[in-house]
Amino acid sequence: MGNSSAILHLLEPINQGFLSRISDFLLCRWTCRRCCQKCYDCSCCQSSEDEVEILGPFPAQTPPWLISHRSNDRETDVENTNSDPPPTPQGISPDRKSSSGTSRSTYSLTRRISNFESIRRPSSPLVDIKPIEFWAIGSKKEIVQPKVFRKPVSEDYFQKFEPRLYSVDSSSDDVDSLTDEEILTKYQLGMLHFSTQYDLLHNHLIVRVIEARDLPPPISYDGSRQDMAHSNPYVKMCLLPDQKNSRQTGVKRKTQKPVFEERYTFEIPFLEAQRRTLLLTVVDFDKFSRHCVIGKVTMPLNEVDLVKGGHWWKALIPSSQNEVELGELLISLNYLPSAGRLNVDIIRAKQLLQTDMSQGSDPFVKVQLVHGLKLVKTKKTSCMKGTIDPFYNETFSFKVQSEELHDISLVFTVYGHNMKSSNDFVGRIVIGQYSTGAPESNHWRRLLNLHRTSSEQWHSLRSRAECDRVSSASLEVT
Repeated sequence: MGNSSAILHLLEPINQGFLSRISDFLLCRWTCRRCCQKCYDCSCCQSSEDEVEILGPFPAQTPPWLISHRSNDRETDVENTNSDPPPTPQGISPDRKSSSGTSRSTYSLTRRISNFESIRRPSSPLVDIKPIEFWAIGSKKEIVQPKVFRKPVSEDYFQKFEPRLYSVDSSSDDVDSLTDEEILTKYQLGMLHFSTQYDLLHNHLIVRVIEARDLPPPISYDGSRQDMAHSNPYVKMCLLPDQKNSRQTGVKRKTQKPVFEERYTFEIPFLEAQRRTLLLTVVDFDKFSRHCVIGKVTMPLNEVDLVKGGHWWKALIPSSQNEVELGELLISLNYLPSAGRLNVDIIRAKQLLQTDMSQGSDPFVKVQLVHGLKLVKTKKTSCMKGTIDPFYNETFSFKVQSEELHDISLVFTVYGHNMKSSNDFVGRIVIGQYSTGAPESNHWRRLLNLHRTSSEQWHSLRSRAECDRVSSASLEVT
């Protein structure tokens, strides 16, 4: 009762009309939001829009001076429900005692506070967890969604994708239901004659390339060049999925009906051979650029009797691989800071592009040291006769100071030795300041980070034009 008396003492001096409206609206709205979930069942909540606009949004939390102790409020609620409104405290003027409207409004205010306190849990704080929302008086609340700006897709966007990276060679699917005569009529790439047989005594597969016929002329036909009037074909073969360990025949000069009659062996167990697919690719030799693929033949070895063996004429189909790889080179690098020596090991090469019309080539490697854009030193390996998979195991040492190491480039060029004319270019890479690609840059970075430790890596050879385009050091050598 003490708190209720204090409230009456504070509220009575205020104008009774304004106090009545403020207390009714504020307390009813607040208790309905907490207890009735905005049901607004009571008559005082059914206020007009004009009243809401005048009063505006009120804070959800009750002022501390309106909160009274639970036990006192319950006693006040019981006494007020069974008796008349509480009398006016002593010490107040008689004029104020006659203000029945004021007493009635404050009685209603006290009762509502008591009712709310009676249903509130003792340990529950008077905190409204709903966020306070602000909007202009008299206007409706609008939810603003963030705008998403999407870049329009141009018509040529999907044309930037390279179809060869996502599509499977469809030619093999198209020819499954066609005969060799139909394939020859459709593609007109010629036919290849070969045989296969497995030697159980020596555990190896024998592949014999016999001949080809009706090969098409070179695409880049040039009447002014006599050597381009006809193809210079040869055959590469491998057992898929292994394409690294391949074999190849000699080049047959200026003919569309080459006769090879060459025999090759693959050391492979019989059961493993039955899981492989024989791939024979007919390639047109070009001394001045990359060799071009004419066509291919594939034959799953589980579909034939390997022990008995057999001969086949197969029509060539187009290949998704238009150019033949130039080969790979295995290099090891090592730097000794104390001695100021850069050591280069040329270990071996494999599957080098054939540069001689006869079977095999005579490859050698030239190593050139370039400081900045100046050629400093040139060294070369010995020449390996009649092979496309040479083993060198030769070491070269260059004197390079530690402060100069970051400005160094090493140019590796593979040539095919030619007795009659200038040496034939096979491929090139550059390692160092002006590297020709990411693999070369990574190899050089390992050398800089791991002094005194040898760093070994295989590198795919590149054409002269490609190296000159991406590496300034390549332009400084011959």
